[in-house]
Amino acid sequence: MPISIGEAQDVYKDAGENIDFTVLSFKRENLAAEKAAFQELAARIPAITRSMRIRYPKSVLAIAFGISASGWRYLFPDVKKPKELREFRGVEGPKYTAPGTPGDLFFHVRAGEQAVVYEVMAQIMTFIKDETTVEDETHGFRYFEGRAIIGFIDGTENPDFHEAADYALIGDEDPAYINGSYAFAQKYLHNMAAWQALTTEQQEAAIGRKKFSDLELDDAAKAPNAHNVASQDNKDGIEHKIIRMNVPFSEPATEQTGTYFIGYARHFNVTLRMLNNMFEKSDRLLDFSTPITGAEFFIPSLPVLAKMAEGTL
Repeated sequence: MPISIGEAQDVYKDAGENIDFTVLSFKRENLAAEKAAFQELAARIPAITRSMRIRYPKSVLAIAFGISASGWRYLFPDVKKPKELREFRGVEGPKYTAPGTPGDLFFHVRAGEQAVVYEVMAQIMTFIKDETTVEDETHGFRYFEGRAIIGFIDGTENPDFHEAADYALIGDEDPAYINGSYAFAQKYLHNMAAWQALTTEQQEAAIGRKKFSDLELDDAAKAPNAHNVASQDNKDGIEHKIIRMNVPFSEPATEQTGTYFIGYARHFNVTLRMLNNMFEKSDRLLDFSTPITGAEFFIPSLPVLAKMAEGTL
């Protein structure tokens, strides 16, 4: 069975202009009621998406909805889970640690208009709010020229669009869950004052690219632990890729500024090796960026989502 973009959720497109990331946990008070709410939600999300795209066709609405290993065990204890779905328990390096944080359900909603994002999430919460608690909700935005909040162009290392599905979507290696994806969601806070105190050249050495032209630096000009070196996965001499999206968020008055990293992958092991490399090598960017959340989720294909809704998984 070949990979089919038409059966996948929105895991291979741009991060969006206006974005809502939400992570929820079940209350674990009434399994029957909570599973029924999940099934209703699984049935409603495709309909909400279709309706909003008809009403606001220029908004470029995209939605990804997923479930964690803990959520899977709670709702589907007798169903074999996707092969690489697991609890993310964190990564420890010599200087910095990436924490693993709780969550059963994950939403990545993005559109050209904030009103559309709001309306979609408001409708979604109608069906699930009574059965869950909110672990995190982060509102992001597209920064100038698609740059990260630290000023560098984002997504340069992503696969080309026509290749993206091969890196984002599960294939025949797990046929029951083909066209699904593994999402890793990680929220960072930045020390912007320290970052902005660096010269442009120092920032470029930290990232490994020119700030304005986005050209990659020669290896000699990069810091030994430059971000575009430390964050790669080159297992067996091959560069393995995922679909990365770094979304800025900020509350300027309280100086809470950061990046919400979302990575979609065919193989979560690739994402995990990237994280291990970053923290084992003390990625230079971590001197200015502190991860405060981290969780893995499975993004089911639309046919699997329909089975979840029908109770036939």
